[in-house]
Amino acid sequence: MAEAVLARAARWSWPWRAAFCGGVGALSALGQAPWGLWPLTIFGMAVFYGLYRQAQGWRAAAALGWLVGTGHFLLALHWITEPFMVDAARHGWMAPFALLGLAAGMALYWGAALALARVMGGGAAAFVAGVGLAELARGWLFTGFPWAQAGHALIDTPLLHWSSYLGAPGLLVLVLGSGVALWHAVAGRRGNGALALVGLAALWPLGAALTPEAGAGAGAPVVRLIQPNAPQHEKWDHAKVQLFFDRQRAFTAAGDVPDLVVWPETAVPVWLENAGETLEAVAASARGAPVVLGIQRSEGRRIFNSLAMIEAGGTVSEIYDKHHLVPFGEFMPLGDFLGSLGVYGLASNDGQGYSAGPGARLLDLGPLGRALPLICYESVFSRDLRAAPGRADMILLITNDAWFGKVSGPYQHLAQARLRSAEMGLPMIRVANTGVSAMIDATGKITESIPLGEAGWRDAALPPPLPETVYARLGDAPMLVFYGALLAMSLWRNRRRARAVRD
Repeated sequence: MAEAVLARAARWSWPWRAAFCGGVGALSALGQAPWGLWPLTIFGMAVFYGLYRQAQGWRAAAALGWLVGTGHFLLALHWITEPFMVDAARHGWMAPFALLGLAAGMALYWGAALALARVMGGGAAAFVAGVGLAELARGWLFTGFPWAQAGHALIDTPLLHWSSYLGAPGLLVLVLGSGVALWHAVAGRRGNGALALVGLAALWPLGAALTPEAGAGAGAPVVRLIQPNAPQHEKWDHAKVQLFFDRQRAFTAAGDVPDLVVWPETAVPVWLENAGETLEAVAASARGAPVVLGIQRSEGRRIFNSLAMIEAGGTVSEIYDKHHLVPFGEFMPLGDFLGSLGVYGLASNDGQGYSAGPGARLLDLGPLGRALPLICYESVFSRDLRAAPGRADMILLITNDAWFGKVSGPYQHLAQARLRSAEMGLPMIRVANTGVSAMIDATGKITESIPLGEAGWRDAALPPPLPETVYARLGDAPMLVFYGALLAMSLWRNRRRARAVRD
């Protein structure tokens, strides 16, 4: 029945077929935060696989993958228009082109995935391996953009536990495998498909049972999360800069003295080299507690998006410079040339924009332990965490999610932060300008938070780290081997069938 429905859809005129394929992709995107409708993602992947089975040749498969992928990314990444509307007069005209271009560009990976799968013999194994490899490539090529993977639909489920073994690729395989099994259960080999679904479903309660207790115990250090809620279009307004800075100072000075205070990305309205009196005021508000905050700094003509740790008296004891920058946001490829034409990055005003820091490092937070610092965009890359020169006790993320709007972007960014904690087995201190600021334990569970769009502060106990996870040790290597094995098996089976036909 299901195959007959798709066969009928395949006879529609091209615009209707394209719209149908895009709709399947959009359906699969509804598992992303904030919607969290993960069954629709699995259903979408099942229909995607069913369409793939009917595609004749690698060109048709590539076109299918691109159409479904475009629909998926158009919905999942629609928040990408928000940064362009901060200064609508200057950048607003770019918004629809940015969304269409990004969605169509990301969908090329899905098109390549299905073309590869068809060339390597077709079938379920090649489908899973092709899409899996494409999503790994999407996280690496051209600096990478691994946002809105289908596997992210499982972050808010007990299946998140399995990311501590196989990372985000493992969650993706669970979604793809469930989609393939569902399709076969409904339209193909019913016994095998149903059996596979039962096996995959068993991972849900097993994941819940195996997820360790990682909450903070008595005597845990207390971290104060500071969320000023400065809308991006007002953040650097000369009439309001002091208001937001004073708000953060007031939140810092409230209540009992915590063990650590954390402000968000670019929280200080002056450059580090000119911030002596400003940092003294921050330290005074902290009453002896160290403060970690976001600040910009320069070295000659180079400027950096930085994190600094402020001790008593305003002394700067630690500095971390963001090294994984946002293309076309924090820096512009060929920036000097484009700047001469009046084209600048969203978060930069001159030439190449920000300079990249030297790379991942650890910060000494004294009694609290060693922290792996991240700034905003860096939290979506597992490899940036695994690049640290040693095992941290916690992840320390500061961000300015005001760029992402108020609908889906901030929640998707938060979901990926939870995934990083679960993958690495480390708690995360996450402080965002407009939210969502949160304390996340080493299993990816949020223990304290400040809602999106609210100004405030929250004292949160710092959970302990878990033992180093399998994924923290091995990264994506096991999944690469797995994908290679699936492709080899698919190719072998295809050649075996071809020999049988010839004989």
